[in-house]
Amino acid sequence: MTGHLTVVSGLPGVGKTSVAAILAARTGATHLSIDAVEESILGSGLPPGWEVGVAAYEATRAMAEMNLRLGRDVVVDAVNDSEDARQTWRTATSATGAVLAFVYLMISDAREHERRLVGRDRGLVHVGEPTWTDVQRRRVEYAVWSDDVLAFDTSTRSAGEIAEMITARIGR
Repeated sequence: MTGHLTVVSGLPGVGKTSVAAILAARTGATHLSIDAVEESILGSGLPPGWEVGVAAYEATRAMAEMNLRLGRDVVVDAVNDSEDARQTWRTATSATGAVLAFVYLMISDAREHERRLVGRDRGLVHVGEPTWTDVQRRRVEYAVWSDDVLAFDTSTRSAGEIAEMITARIGR
């Protein structure tokens, strides 16, 4: 049995975690979040920095591979703004024989995107919430996709509608 690894990507505030949670619940997949893993690493006392981000991706990859080897489907939510980050998931599927699907979420309406970030509190003590300036900087640095990617605008559809569309497109 070949598992599926669906990686829900996009800038902070576009709805990755909401879509990933609904998708995982509807398909019975395991949901893994980079932010939750990074929060745990930072909570252990390590100082913030790019190393913690890399460690979070690698720890999540290892958990994804364990679940995929057990025949479970996995849904990951992560920004995935670089080729190195995306290679993490290619490596996981290469090691397990799983099928990889990248999903990219965006918000075409900049005002709506900024509005979603204002006052957002995900309950993460150590990771913190990005500012609109942080998100704009990351948008400029976000690597162009070299993979096939399913793209959805979350300003025009609900998280549930997007999860339903993803399920229909990847055949689960």
